[in-house]
Amino acid sequence: MTRILTLTAVAAAACAAFAPGALAKLPAPTEAQQAKAAETRARAAWSDKVAAYQLCRAQDKIAAHYLAARKAHGQPARDPVQTAACADPGPFAAPAPAIASTAGAPAAGAVQSPAKAP
Repeated sequence: MTRILTLTAVAAAACAAFAPGALAKLPAPTEAQQAKAAETRARAAWSDKVAAYQLCRAQDKIAAHYLAARKAHGQPARDPVQTAACADPGPFAAPAPAIASTAGAPAAGAVQSPAKAP
């Protein structure tokens, strides 16, 4: 029983010692990291569109095969339901790089006073 209490105390002490490091705030991402993240999001969205297009094409192919098989065997087949055509997303196009925001930055050559804002 004392061994379990000792191990529990050691584990609690280790958690308390390493918790501040785990909760530390990460630095803001650089512009290059933000651009890379934007490209990754765009590539993921394009990949989703490609997957939806491939699924649409496969469903159309299976439906056509099913209807042809039903007609070949002389079985009645309902008229197919008209759906939207499959939209090909085309090749991946990387997003245009974002222009650096200068909304909060002082104008070029401007002199800032050393006084602190209230």
